[in-house]
Amino acid sequence: MVTETWTPEETYALGRRLGEAAKPSSVYCLNGDLGVGKTVFTQGFADGLGVEGPVDSPTFTIVKQYDDGRMPFYHFDVYRIGDVSEMDEIGYEDCFYGDGVSLVEWGGLIEEILPEDVITVKIEKDLEKGFDYRRITVEGLE
Repeated sequence: MVTETWTPEETYALGRRLGEAAKPSSVYCLNGDLGVGKTVFTQGFADGLGVEGPVDSPTFTIVKQYDDGRMPFYHFDVYRIGDVSEMDEIGYEDCFYGDGVSLVEWGGLIEEILPEDVITVKIEKDLEKGFDYRRITVEGLE
């Protein structure tokens, strides 16, 4: 599925729709350059899960857990992971294979431990189409 968004609100709304449809034990990999709108998308995704608190990037903590939605939400940012073994230390398996949903920013850095049925979301900019234009490709949905 490919979606074009023209405003941050549209990117948020797409994230929200995917969050509303998310199922337990789903893992979403969110890829895109710095500043492309991953946080806006994630905030919408969290909203779709019913998360009420503020959602921001867990860049320095690797993972943030939110328990106030319809299921646990694990938001990973693995950009600063030095070695994939660091994921063992934070108990990623409980998140990926438990009753919640995981969203992993920069998932390509930990490909070897991702489930086979991962859902990938790629956000791309095209400044020729406008500052807020985004092309969002989602693969792996049923």
